Amino acid sequence: MKALQIGAGNIGRGFIGQLLYEAGWDVCFADINDELIQKLKEQRTYQVELAGEERQIIQVENVDAVHSAKEEEALLERIAEVDLITTAVGPNVLKGIAPALAAGLEKRIEAGAAPVNIIACENMAGATDQLKSYIFDHMTEEEQEQIVSFAGFANAAVDRIVPQQPEENKLDVTVEPFFEWVVETPALKGGRPDIPSVTFVDDLTPYMERKLFTVNTGHAALAYHGFAEGFATIKEAADSSEVSSKMGDVLNETSTLLEQKHGFSSEDMAVYRSKIMDRFRNPHISDSVERVGRGPIRKLGPKDRLIRPALELMERDENPEALAAVIDACLMFDVKEDPEAVELQQKIETEGKKQALAVYTELDESHPLLKKVLDR
Repeated sequence: MKALQIGAGNIGRGFIGQLLYEAGWDVCFADINDELIQKLKEQRTYQVELAGEERQIIQVENVDAVHSAKEEEALLERIAEVDLITTAVGPNVLKGIAPALAAGLEKRIEAGAAPVNIIACENMAGATDQLKSYIFDHMTEEEQEQIVSFAGFANAAVDRIVPQQPEENKLDVTVEPFFEWVVETPALKGGRPDIPSVTFVDDLTPYMERKLFTVNTGHAALAYHGFAEGFATIKEAADSSEVSSKMGDVLNETSTLLEQKHGFSSEDMAVYRSKIMDRFRNPHISDSVERVGRGPIRKLGPKDRLIRPALELMERDENPEALAAVIDACLMFDVKEDPEAVELQQKIETEGKKQALAVYTELDESHPLLKKVLDR
């Protein structure tokens, strides 16, 4: 079984690559980072450290690598021959990898069109659907019909905290022990990929939203409230009774939404929340509030972790007061090293909070959620 992991960063190596290796797949990484690809080619092995109470090391061996930009033909050959293609490049990079995938899949047609599954393991809902649309932008309708006959595009939900790595870590990665990789099965071709660590489900939406509205929303709450209180790390914020209480209020609101919308029981959500809060307090993986909070404009998007659950709660006549507080704290996220934070603060300074919030949330200035945030 051969797999191509596009994106050889910390998530690619420390999460997806590790699980594929443990499942017995031959793993090849593709990336544009010169140093990273060269080291992978030379060493062909790296370590994944599970940062918990007991230090555990997993040795990932016999990996291969290809430079996405400098070895284009080799990359296309990989796309044409592997059984599984996964990505961990970040949502904003999916469009950039689409041309190569389109060319590689067309090359696969020439080679006999063996079944292949493509799974975008990104921190966004419907990432694989989005990648598929980008790929199809480079194809005729006839080519698209040929591709869908043998290529499965399966959405996935992925969850593992990979903190900022020590400077000495070149290939080795430190990650939390917990992980979740859920894949939607109806779109798969040629059967389910043999990966015991993956949870295969018919409908991914409940799991995707449970993760987005609990892990991502909770993380954002700690980051923005923690930043406002002057804390440097997520661990410090989580250990603060005031910040932790605010995060707890946020997760109570999102749990109400998930219970009403997807039928999760209150008991199941209580267990899930407790597990998530323990992860945030893990002293071995604590991240900086600035790194977790980076990209506030994206996080204020209408389909992201703050605005979307707040809107859906209001549609159910629920009051997202704690979520409004996090949105307000997000507007005060002023980090000079973060381009989005800089843009956000400039927009607020020149046009005011109401206009900035309306622009980035894509809501009318008179929307009651904006009023709720601005009235704080």
